[in-house]
Amino acid sequence: MSSPDQPAQTAQETATAAARWNRFDSGWTISLFGTAVGAGILFLPMNAGLGGFWPLLVATLLIGPMTYFSHRGLSRMVVASPNPDQDITGVVRDYFGENAGRLVTVLYFLAIYPIVLIYGVGITNTVDSLMVNQLGMEPWPRWLLAAVLVLAMSVVMLAGQRVMLVVTQWIVYPLIVVLFAVTLLLIPSWSFDGFGAFPAIGDFSMALWLMLPVLIFSFNHSPAISQFSVALRSRYGHAAADKASSILRVTAVMLVLFTMGFVWWCVLALGPDGLQAAKDANIPVLSHLANEMGIPLIAWLGPAVAITAIASSFFGHWLGAAEGAAGVVTTMVDRGGRFTERGVRIGVSVFLIVTTWLAGVLNPSILSLIESLAGPVIAAVLYLMPMYAIHKVPALERFRGAASNVFVVVAGIVAVGGILLSFFS
Repeated sequence: MSSPDQPAQTAQETATAAARWNRFDSGWTISLFGTAVGAGILFLPMNAGLGGFWPLLVATLLIGPMTYFSHRGLSRMVVASPNPDQDITGVVRDYFGENAGRLVTVLYFLAIYPIVLIYGVGITNTVDSLMVNQLGMEPWPRWLLAAVLVLAMSVVMLAGQRVMLVVTQWIVYPLIVVLFAVTLLLIPSWSFDGFGAFPAIGDFSMALWLMLPVLIFSFNHSPAISQFSVALRSRYGHAAADKASSILRVTAVMLVLFTMGFVWWCVLALGPDGLQAAKDANIPVLSHLANEMGIPLIAWLGPAVAITAIASSFFGHWLGAAEGAAGVVTTMVDRGGRFTERGVRIGVSVFLIVTTWLAGVLNPSILSLIESLAGPVIAAVLYLMPMYAIHKVPALERFRGAASNVFVVVAGIVAVGGILLSFFS
């Protein structure tokens, strides 16, 4: 993912290189896109569509700027560091001190770890639905099916980052093509019944508010932003911030067109009743489409896309969760350095495998996990922390005063407030 060490360049040469779009930039765009496209895109239609036509329309207009400005802020935190080798936890430690560094490490882990659990639930339910509805098989015991699937995905991670990156690259491109084909097949099933009436202001606001945590989750590619920023800083030097903005802008546009296009297609094809049925079944929307639409091609493509999307994002989020867990152990538990690096790595891997398997067996509500934990914590780390850093840290002073900063803070506060709403609703 990151480039080899670059030879020394003059400022003019670096600026010229940054101005041109190249394979390095395209590679990172696809990597960031692939990190975001996962289980969220397959569960977002249920949450977003049940709110109604108008809240979904407003969310479609908001999520692009929200995604771009928030990820740009997080990237700016890293590229502004004078230490070229620092990742996000090291940067925060430099900016705010050791205690803040430990806090961010814990929050970073809490933002990513629940997503790994979500994928354990999603892959188990999706394959179980495929076996029963498309293959006509007797369902396996849930403990066994979850164990086989979680271990299969974990083996790719344990084989090493290079293997994971190769597998992910081969997954993302077919995923884009096949999912686009599925969306075209849904056009004849469109119906606007039940989505046209403008709701009361209170209902409209509530629907949009409840939608935000899942939207943030579905568009989140923050686990890759730290290494992305380090790679750009190494390659482009002082021009890294501008190049990061360019790449992140293209990524955000791709995600809005691809993800929200898919959401609209599914919402119009299923209607409110179909979306509620998929939510109640706790399965990805494509698995529900495969079971209900009566289109043979979708019956097979739907589960295949769901499984591929979950696997592609599982890999990237496993890396983030493993790094976060190792950071928690070394900075909070083992401050005396008793554990070896290899021991920590093995312990973290076992922890992730066992807890992801348990999540697959217990089958908690995926949308509840997203709404009540993953989405709000991601919002705090991704939306609020970078804006606070820009306001406080001298190295980020040049990014102050922009209206986009206010926009990101407001969006973050509203999204974090969603967790309080979910507790009392």
